Amino acid sequence: MKRLWIGGMGLLLFYLLSAFAPFFAPYDYRREDRTMAFCPPHRLRFSDGKRLYLRPFVYPYVKEVGEDGMTVYAEDRSRKWFLRWFKDGHLFGFDGEGMVYLLGADARGRDYLSRLLYGGRISLSVGLIGAGISFLLGMLIGAVAGYFGGWVDTILMRACEVVMLVPGFYLMLGLRAVFPLDMDSRAVYIMIVVIMSFLGWASLSRVIRGQVLYISQQPFVLSAKALGMSHLGILIRHVLPHTLSYVVVAVTLSIPGYILGESALSMLGLGIQEPFVSWGNMLSTAMNITYIYLYPWVLSPGVVIFWVVMCYNLFGDGLRDVLGGRTL
Repeated sequence: MKRLWIGGMGLLLFYLLSAFAPFFAPYDYRREDRTMAFCPPHRLRFSDGKRLYLRPFVYPYVKEVGEDGMTVYAEDRSRKWFLRWFKDGHLFGFDGEGMVYLLGADARGRDYLSRLLYGGRISLSVGLIGAGISFLLGMLIGAVAGYFGGWVDTILMRACEVVMLVPGFYLMLGLRAVFPLDMDSRAVYIMIVVIMSFLGWASLSRVIRGQVLYISQQPFVLSAKALGMSHLGILIRHVLPHTLSYVVVAVTLSIPGYILGESALSMLGLGIQEPFVSWGNMLSTAMNITYIYLYPWVLSPGVVIFWVVMCYNLFGDGLRDVLGGRTL
């Protein structure tokens, strides 16, 4: 139960922050200041060494030439930009005309924190929608195969095996390669959801099929058939409800795979493209080892993905503990 609460609260936090990103993010994800490329994170302070302040502030960065001749960022201690709540329609903002980067800036001077919040809208929704479609397909195909049996079962299960035989990620790359690389990101988003849903239904349907084979031989199902109830009515009212405890857990644990799949495609340049933002295309910068060494904050999307996956695993394990006694 503890894991269920920890995972659930963590996921609720991530989804709320992403759903209301225009409010929580200090800037729009497209706003940029190219003079501040790869600006390091600003440090929140409550003291300037002489006195304490109730409101936190930051020192703005200015560019200077270092001892090695390279341009570096240095804090301008002559100015303080104080935090202000509910500024310009956002939860918080800062005094001053420049941008404040609490998690650093990317190569175009865009705020990493804002882009993480906006990027979660795509990365998190891909998981939910993709898993939802797989859930419907898996339950439908598995239930039909297990209930009717015979040649219907044979054809549907051979189709499942064909899908499961192909390595998922390589099949995803192959299907993506069929479409042009300059495809609109909104169409790419829909395509990624469809491709990943196509890959995810097979394993679920095989398990559902096995459960339906067992449930359809139970006395309450045989009685419903004897009373003349339709096949659709039996499936909906008597068979599928007994598989839900397993399906809910399985789908919950499968969502991280969809998030990782979208992130991998976008990181490789085959998924969501600029000017739209997702955690995956933000991670493409981290493919350069020099950037990781010089600007470690470029790994922040990977850290967020890690915590979301961990929260889903905790939540799924908690569900399995709670519903385990009722899973067939």
